[in-house]
Amino acid sequence: MERYLLVMLGGAIGAMLRYGLGAWVQGLLGPGFPWSTFLINITGSLLIGLVLRLSLEGALSPEWRLFLAVGVLGGYTTFSTFSWETLTLVQQGEWLKAFLYVAGSVVLGFVLVWLAYRWAGRWV
Repeated sequence: MERYLLVMLGGAIGAMLRYGLGAWVQGLLGPGFPWSTFLINITGSLLIGLVLRLSLEGALSPEWRLFLAVGVLGGYTTFSTFSWETLTLVQQGEWLKAFLYVAGSVVLGFVLVWLAYRWAGRWV
């Protein structure tokens, strides 16, 4: 049960950080480009790299890893997990899998959001 509480608390913190930082950045830079999402994705990737390396080296306990990587960063952005998983595939020498994962996630994700948007338009 404690693990779920760590994830829940971290997720709430991450979601609040995403919302607050996103609103601030977009207000500062304007609507011409999705700067807030871009910034959140790249900072989340930076942070998960730090957190998980420290965890792998024993500098962070499993509880802190769960709280920070799954909770806070999971609420902040799942793009950080995507980046970490891609790095893991590359480190394992699985270049083709890494490429397919990146290309498939981006292309298929875009196609599916477009299809869902069109489909939902038929409901209204």
